[in-house]
Amino acid sequence: MSTFYKKLGAFIVASAMLTSVFAGCGSSNDSGAAGTGTAVSSSGSTAAADEKTDPFMKFDKPVTIHVGQQAYPTQKFPEGDTNEDNVFTRYLKDNFNIEIVVDWSAATGNDYNQKVNLCIASNTLPDGMQVDRKAFLSAAKSGMLYDFTEIFPKYVSPQVKAIMDSGDGIAYEYAKYNGKQLSMVGVDVAPSGQSMLNIRQDWLDKYNLKAPTTIDEIEAVAKVFKEKKPAGNSTIPIAGPDKKSSVYTNFLQAGVMFAGFEPVFAAYDAYPGYWIKDGSGKAVYGTNTENSKKALERLADWYKQGLIDPEMGVRDSSTELVNSGNVGMYFCAWWSIGYGTTDAYKKTPGANWQAYPVKADDGKWYTRMQCPVASYTIFNKNISEDIAKAAVIINNIWVRDENKLGSQNTSIYWYPLRNSMGALDECETSYKSLIKVLDGEAKAEDFNDPSSPYKLLYNDAKNVTTVVKDYSKEKQLSISNFDVNSPDFARLYSILIGARPTALATPDKLIYSEVYSQTPAMEAKWANLETAEKEMSLKIITGKDSTSTFDEYVKKWNNEGGAEILAEVQKEMDSKK
Repeated sequence: MSTFYKKLGAFIVASAMLTSVFAGCGSSNDSGAAGTGTAVSSSGSTAAADEKTDPFMKFDKPVTIHVGQQAYPTQKFPEGDTNEDNVFTRYLKDNFNIEIVVDWSAATGNDYNQKVNLCIASNTLPDGMQVDRKAFLSAAKSGMLYDFTEIFPKYVSPQVKAIMDSGDGIAYEYAKYNGKQLSMVGVDVAPSGQSMLNIRQDWLDKYNLKAPTTIDEIEAVAKVFKEKKPAGNSTIPIAGPDKKSSVYTNFLQAGVMFAGFEPVFAAYDAYPGYWIKDGSGKAVYGTNTENSKKALERLADWYKQGLIDPEMGVRDSSTELVNSGNVGMYFCAWWSIGYGTTDAYKKTPGANWQAYPVKADDGKWYTRMQCPVASYTIFNKNISEDIAKAAVIINNIWVRDENKLGSQNTSIYWYPLRNSMGALDECETSYKSLIKVLDGEAKAEDFNDPSSPYKLLYNDAKNVTTVVKDYSKEKQLSISNFDVNSPDFARLYSILIGARPTALATPDKLIYSEVYSQTPAMEAKWANLETAEKEMSLKIITGKDSTSTFDEYVKKWNNEGGAEILAEVQKEMDSKK
């Protein structure tokens, strides 16, 4: 199995990361060498090419890039390999004359973010590193970053360009600061921001229950699971977020929480953690609305009834809980039903997880959407032009050669400066295309287009008839149709089951946050407000605080900086009119 989505499953099941920070945080300003360059074709052969238009140029002389890198202690290298000498770095060096030097590394998560912040604060950026939007804006505002406005369009591959152009080219806007492209961004598929109800269909079938689609129906099914105990006394009707997670994501976070409750809030037309408009078009923080309060009351009632995991918020891993076979339902995005939960099918043969949208009482499907850009790769403003070219080329290589490189015995996490790239509608297009292959209406070769933004579709189409057996268009696909031992199982199950709701129906209401970045006041006050918000939602749901404390929380939020931040958000919204 070889796709960027492996990172999702690996991230979810990863244990607590250990710190691995090495000395050094500087930039090699003189690395790289001028050269006319030669081209490497898809087959690996070299040919003379026009440097200005060649997205896979091989440099005549080595171009060295000094990077800061995230470390993944649970993702081990084959014996003898390191973060500087592995299948990916050797591929770049042998085929493109691009050499990677790791100036420092730090464990992914807080350790890495702290190291990034230190580099920005001390103005000691390495040549390149991957950061979140907050860090990108901080470095850009300080004038530290290389301007790719001219280099990027010259060297970007047609495939990467097609991905960037998807969604009306919105990714370009996030890559810019003051009109200049100061980063290269990772584009995530749209459904990664849409949380579904994932449910044990085999449990539903056992008790002759229909798949629930509304909050009332979900509660009714959860009560049956609690009463009947299909997994014995260990049965948990609904999983909840673990101690490393939270009840929902906010505007600064990509995607949705594993076993978070975003769909429950959305069913109440509530979007906590997002900056939204009220009826008059004014800025409102979604957490502080009456609809969010109603959703919290409902979740608190579920918890009190014993329908939600009693260890919610303190459990080590909700993913491991799902994999144990004891859970009947959880909420998450399309990828979660395959990636990260593969053990659920192996430990409990016949566990038939299916995905369904959660609708409001009026039968409409409301859903929040994530920022389409998941990551930012930034470069020191003092890098050479050759390093800038190599930076674009490294990204082109990954997108083109992901299937080949991902099949190696090394986690794709370690590909230098890797941006995950997927067309916004990749899930929906892949689902419909693969169903056509299963129906006999299309062949794998129909999708053999090296320039396609759907970079994994051809490989998926070649594998789907091997992984999926006894297919019938008259029946809903289930776990019995899949070879769970196939290396392609996780991806294809995620697409054909997890992405099915968004492929077959369009939500009635898509809610984006009006702002996805920090305002000036947030820099000093948001951390405390965010911590208080997480504590409030968790305490109300678990019964440690009553919902009567919600109004007091909102008042305190406003007094401790929220009102000031809200005014800044309103100003930013007004500037877009």
